[in-house]
Amino acid sequence: MTADRPHDPRVTPRILIIAGSDSGGGAGIQADIKTVTMLGGHAMTAVTAITAQNTLGVQAVHPIPTDMVLAQIASVVGDIGVDAVKIGMIGSAATAAAVADVLAPLGMASRVPIVFDPVMVATSGSLLADDATVAAFAALMRIATLVTPNLPEAAALGGVEAIRAHGGAVLLKGGHATGDAIVDTLFTRDGARTDWSDARIVTRHTHGTGCTLASGIATGLGAGLSLTEAIGRARRFVRVALRDAPGLGAGHGPMGHQRVRLDVDLTGDAAGGAMLNQVTLPATDHAASFAFYTALGLVPIVDSGGRYARFESAGGATLSIEAAAEIDGAPIVYLACADLDAAVVRAREAGAEVSAPRDEPWGWREARLVDPAGNALCLYQAGEMRRFPPWRLACPA
Repeated sequence: MTADRPHDPRVTPRILIIAGSDSGGGAGIQADIKTVTMLGGHAMTAVTAITAQNTLGVQAVHPIPTDMVLAQIASVVGDIGVDAVKIGMIGSAATAAAVADVLAPLGMASRVPIVFDPVMVATSGSLLADDATVAAFAALMRIATLVTPNLPEAAALGGVEAIRAHGGAVLLKGGHATGDAIVDTLFTRDGARTDWSDARIVTRHTHGTGCTLASGIATGLGAGLSLTEAIGRARRFVRVALRDAPGLGAGHGPMGHQRVRLDVDLTGDAAGGAMLNQVTLPATDHAASFAFYTALGLVPIVDSGGRYARFESAGGATLSIEAAAEIDGAPIVYLACADLDAAVVRAREAGAEVSAPRDEPWGWREARLVDPAGNALCLYQAGEMRRFPPWRLACPA
C-alpha cells in the first residue's frame, strides 16, 4: 500500500512514527498515537528519546541510542509494512543522519510519503534539539515529502525557499504570528501556494499541536488522500481537539484528541462518504422537550429563541429539537459528508431529487432530499459549527 493507491476507508493505513516520548501525554509519540488512531490508522513507533515532561516544561531528556532507533524501524517495516512516516523529535544528529539513510530507499522505491516536523523547542519553551541536530535536519528534509515548520523553525532553517530547495513541499504554520486569524500556507514542489485561514482559538491548552498536525497529515497521506485533503483534514482535527481540551495541568495543557468524535470532515471518506451524526426532531412544546432531553443526560449546546435547541451525546452525535411547524412536523436525519458535492452527485445518480448545496447562515452547507419512503434527509458539511458554533452554550459547572 502506498500513497498512489485510491483512498479506501475500509483499509487501515500503517503509520510509522519516529519521535520522542512525552511522559505528560500531550505531545510526541503519545499525541501521535492518539491522532493516528482517531483518524483511523494503525500507529507504529520508533522512539528516539525519553523525556520527563509535563505541561510546565521538560525536566529531563534521555536520547535513545541510534542503533536501537534503527532496530525499531527495521522491526516494523520488515513485518507489518508502512504506508506513511511521520518524523518528529529526532534525538541526536547521528540518529537524524542514520534515519535519513534508512528511509531514503523506502520513499524512493515504495513511494511512501514522509512528513517531517522539525521539532526544536517544546510549547513550554524547552529546547528539544541542539545545534548539531538542527544542522542534521538537512538529511531529513532531503527525503521528506512535506516539512511542517512553524515560523521560528522556518527562520532557523533559512526560510521556506531554503527548505524547499531540498526537494519537498513545505507547510508553513502561522500560529506564532499575531492577529485574530491563523494562516497556514502550503508551498508545493512546483511552487504552487495554498492558504488555510481560520479564527484563532484562544486557549493555553496547545501542547502537541505541531505533533498532532504532522501525524494527522501523515495518516491522510497513508490513506491515499491528496496533500491538500490530508492537510485540511488534519487542521480540522487539531481545531476540534483544541476546542475540546480537557483542561489538565497548570501550564500548556494537552488537547482533547479522545473527544474528536463523529466528525466526517475528520474521519470519513474524502471521496464522498457520509456519516450519521445529527438528527432533528419536531417539538410542539420547546421548554418541555428541552427539559426532557436534558434529563436524559444530553448536554445542551445551542438554545435559540424558544424554537430550536441542539444537544450533544456522550458519543459525539448531536440531536436537535425544532418547532414542529418549521420542519413540517417530521424528523430530519442528517448525514455529514466529507465531500458534499460528490454525495449529491451520487444521490442523483441513484434517482433522488436533491436540492443544490447551499451555505446556511448558521455555518452549515446543506442539500435536502427524501428517501424512497418519503423520510426527510439532509446531506451536509458543518465542521466545527456542529459542536462548537460561536453561540455554543457554556458547559454546566
